[in-house]
Amino acid sequence: MATEDYKSLDCISVEDIAALGISKDEAEELHRKLAGIVQTCGAGSPQTWHNISKNLLTPELPFSFHQMMYYGCYKDYGPDPPAWLPEHGSVNSTNVGKLLEEHGKEFLGSKYVDPITSFRDFQEFSVSNPEVYWKTLFGKMNVYFSVPPDCILLEDPTFLGGHWLPSATTNPASNCLRLSAERKLEDVVVIWRDEGDDNTPLKTMTLEELSKSVWLVAHAIETLKLEKGSAIAIDMPMDVNSVVIYLAIVLAGYVVVSIADSFAPNEISTRLKLSKAKATFTRDLILRGSKEIPLYRRVVDAESPMAIVIPTRRTGFSMELRDGDISWQSFLERANASKDVEYIAVEQTTEAYTNILFSSGTTGEPKAIPWTVATPFKAAADGWCHMDIRKGDIIAWPTNLGWMMGPWLVYASLLNGASIALYNGSPLGRGFAKFVQDAKVTMLGVIPSIVRAWKSTDAPATYDWSSIRCFASTGEASNVDEYLWLMGRAKYKPVIEYCGGTEIGGGFITGSLLQNQSLAAFSTPAMGCHLFILGDDGLPLPQGSPGMGELALWPLMFGASSTLLNADHYDVYFKQMPVLNGKVLRRHGDVFECTSRGFYRAHGRADDTMNLGGIKVSSVEIERICNSVDSTILETAAVGVPPAGGGPEKLAIVVVFKDPDEAATDTSNLAASFNSALQKKLNPLFRVSDVVPLTSLPRTATNKVMRRVLRQQLYQNGQNAKL
Repeated sequence: MATEDYKSLDCISVEDIAALGISKDEAEELHRKLAGIVQTCGAGSPQTWHNISKNLLTPELPFSFHQMMYYGCYKDYGPDPPAWLPEHGSVNSTNVGKLLEEHGKEFLGSKYVDPITSFRDFQEFSVSNPEVYWKTLFGKMNVYFSVPPDCILLEDPTFLGGHWLPSATTNPASNCLRLSAERKLEDVVVIWRDEGDDNTPLKTMTLEELSKSVWLVAHAIETLKLEKGSAIAIDMPMDVNSVVIYLAIVLAGYVVVSIADSFAPNEISTRLKLSKAKATFTRDLILRGSKEIPLYRRVVDAESPMAIVIPTRRTGFSMELRDGDISWQSFLERANASKDVEYIAVEQTTEAYTNILFSSGTTGEPKAIPWTVATPFKAAADGWCHMDIRKGDIIAWPTNLGWMMGPWLVYASLLNGASIALYNGSPLGRGFAKFVQDAKVTMLGVIPSIVRAWKSTDAPATYDWSSIRCFASTGEASNVDEYLWLMGRAKYKPVIEYCGGTEIGGGFITGSLLQNQSLAAFSTPAMGCHLFILGDDGLPLPQGSPGMGELALWPLMFGASSTLLNADHYDVYFKQMPVLNGKVLRRHGDVFECTSRGFYRAHGRADDTMNLGGIKVSSVEIERICNSVDSTILETAAVGVPPAGGGPEKLAIVVVFKDPDEAATDTSNLAASFNSALQKKLNPLFRVSDVVPLTSLPRTATNKVMRRVLRQQLYQNGQNAKL
């Protein structure tokens, strides 16, 4: 239902509330409380909603009542109604709030008022004064450099992203394991539970135990006699062993190759070859309920070099190990003589590689993107500033080391003194929801498809998520109703929307606990990042003015990529981009909108790539398959379209028939044929949501299909249908 379908709060009756399945006595009590809030705050202000969300709504009440309150409150408000408002008392206890209370006047002079009022000025300061900002932040995060940097940023006209922390040496894994005045050996740093053991006590690992485990694996890696800087792959689920192995590889001066445990052998093989990996850590099997996924078999089929294999069952391996492959136990026994002996970290310059990750790929091989020694500190800084991660926090984010959020989770948690919470199983069911309760998770990261699954089954029902201080969401566009529901599970804690990329090492646009947060919207560029929306002329629109266009980034971003292993970095990110104040802007490729109230919303890809369920795919690749589905088809155009209510892009296929009269025929059978072909030949998760017949496709003067025009038309049609 649209906002206009709801009554304003001062028109809601006891009968309206009872009609939602609420008992009459409870409906009368809710109505009495609602009337008091309306009398105090008015019927339609952000403060009204703030009061309702804090003092009236509970997870036990029907979601339809939550919707009645939210949409009734904001019936006449207009765009971007805030679903969460910061409070001065709580803001002053956040990382950024404390930093501004201490340094606000020093940084901003007479412009400084208080953390909430001055947040935008502080964000701009973080971009214009990188020397002061990053030096201060590294101090707050207790980042240790074995050789301090000569400066924070050395600009270089031949190196568009600049040289960050020149001459400095450090090791991010070593920083993850460091003791400090606030961090003790007995502190718990990893918490986990296996699916199926949902009623058993949580398993934990202290900092001392993690350090010794990492040292042992690092010593064992040395026995492989690989040259320093060699690439070593990890193709495993995100569990305590993969975290230990990841940190050990980085600690010992090697480079992690991140491979998602869902990949087929050919995809694994591509990544191993691009990275020139010398070895692969993997697991024999992945268990998901009664299902067994043969992970080691995939690694063998990918013709991986030497594999170190962790058994899944106590009875041994599901298949005989290849000659040259090593069991986990035998691998660790190689370092028995060094057990409990500290491994001295390999300190490297901040431009040395620590991790090779990969874009999702479109028509060709995926981009191989190196993370440097500096990149982990960008990830951790985002967590410190925007998700307010600090000592004592427990961070859960269902992900995998094959995607950037896996390494992000490791660094954003451990570098900030927090604990990583890992559930070894599907995050979609009640087992994970109970784990969030039992682990007392304080920051829960999500992707929209997970939230959709939780909402459809009400997985968190009966579980207490009140320990959550905030949510964070990334991967794809979110949906207003689904995220209203999500906030309601934790008594309306905010959702920090977070968007960036593997090549950024974190986010370029996000939210903040110092600003109002609107559902499915971003409230600020990330700290240290400056972004621009390009108009139809290809030039940046005035800062802060409403508008929509392709997003471009200021090129000087700490932690961002400066090279690609299998593509020209300049061509991919800078070629033919506009120049502003003497700097070439950096391409990102998404279409963003700046709204009249200063929020930002994502509208899919600007190029011929789309994001379907968190997977980037080329329009051309989809069209190639769809064009051959039926002999009546002349051509197709594949377009990712944001739904009217917000959320992940939906796949629409625009069809031009050889015979124009075919355009009037029923396209439902064609949609089924498209689905069948795409799921067999490209990805079983892809699904066509709409088939739109046209007599011709819009084209440029050089005959290129203007998919952006089609996307905009279909999006507007969807909005009009909603109205």
